[in-house]
Amino acid sequence: MAKKSNGKKTPDPNSQVVASNRKARHNYTIKDTYEAGLSLMGTEVKSLREGQASIGDGFAQFTNGELYLEQVYIPEYLNGSWTNHASRRRRKLLLHRAELNRLERAVQDKGVTIVPLKLYFKNGIAKVEIAVAEGKRDFDKRQALREQQDAREAQRAMRQANRRGVSALEF
Repeated sequence: MAKKSNGKKTPDPNSQVVASNRKARHNYTIKDTYEAGLSLMGTEVKSLREGQASIGDGFAQFTNGELYLEQVYIPEYLNGSWTNHASRRRRKLLLHRAELNRLERAVQDKGVTIVPLKLYFKNGIAKVEIAVAEGKRDFDKRQALREQQDAREAQRAMRQANRRGVSALEF
């Protein structure tokens, strides 16, 4: 018999999240997500393993048919020498050609962009989760916040009713 899920994802023991872009889900409507490899220098990997990175300002852009990650901040490695990297340099994303073609077609629409959602290590390899996203307008953001608040209040009412042993409808 299959094991039931209690709604919470169990963390992958082989995965270590370095940075996540929590504002992306607030500012954008996520259409599709992809997992991409990153072309990094050695000092960038060492800096990431220390858990230091920021992807809040990041975005992906096509140049000559290849996808590059822009404005992602990976600080210089403190113990690095003259071979250290620039902290906001362009980094090439490693995807299959079919995925690149699909992404390139999706980005041609107005208001659609590619944003990084999460930067992590998977089985010792640096990966980035990118999403095809469409910008939300202010009223969409307010509506989403209102729905979250209503769901929280309903959950709170159900919890209080269960504690009292009363039906939630009578409460």
